[in-house]
Amino acid sequence: METSAECGAGLGLKPQHFDEARKCDAPGLWFEVHPENYMVAGGPRIAWLDAVRERHALSLHGVSMSLAADRAPDTTHLRRLRALADRVQPALVSEHLAWSAWGGHYHPDLLPFPRNGAALSRIAANIACAQDVLGRRIAIENPSHYLRVEGHEWSEQAFLAELVQRTGCGLLLDVNNVYVSARNMGFDAIEWLDAFPGEAVTEIHLAGHSVDVNSQPPLLIDSHDAPIADPVWALYRHVIDRIGPRPTLIERDEHIPAFPVLLAERARAQAILASAEVAA
Repeated sequence: METSAECGAGLGLKPQHFDEARKCDAPGLWFEVHPENYMVAGGPRIAWLDAVRERHALSLHGVSMSLAADRAPDTTHLRRLRALADRVQPALVSEHLAWSAWGGHYHPDLLPFPRNGAALSRIAANIACAQDVLGRRIAIENPSHYLRVEGHEWSEQAFLAELVQRTGCGLLLDVNNVYVSARNMGFDAIEWLDAFPGEAVTEIHLAGHSVDVNSQPPLLIDSHDAPIADPVWALYRHVIDRIGPRPTLIERDEHIPAFPVLLAERARAQAILASAEVAA
């Protein structure tokens, strides 16, 4: 089984690319999936995933633990996720720092929260619960921000660092989320990244974004439906120069191009990782 240290730049695994993904022999290539699409006992999807896993490392990137919610993650969900993880032995497991369920009501989105002491205690307990049931460390992703939330007592970087300290979790640094948030909220992305706890980063995400022109002022949206923008590439290189190579995922969830197009974008990230390894 490949470890995260052996992972270079990876791609999100899409059903239309299964055959090409399975056959591709690019060094360091790995694939990420949303585990919610594969938490089944059998069928074609899990068979395809098994086939890809024979050649490439996998990452499970969850979207429904609701770690910032008012109660512990659903135990049935975690047990099903563990069964999948035990089957495919992923190099990486990650989840979002957000909530989608509250008071027994589910919302089909990843929603923000005030970074206060109560939230810190609640989320740390939820992460610890998830890691205990899964029997493995997970990485927590920094979110995109679109509006100002009142009641913050911690900076985002300090909040994440404290979660790492309390739970032993890792961090998934989404560079596009930082760029989108910086543009929407008016802060300096470089300064934000320089304050991020880089030693805890186990994975990096890169993605494209879009502009919501119906908002005033217009908002950048973490839409995963376009090539990675040049300013995001520049931020990525800055991060890698600072913290060293980390497994890096190219995300594309809408307007998905042909597999060779994604491979070319992935090759750009791989080249940055390779140059950092030489410099080290």
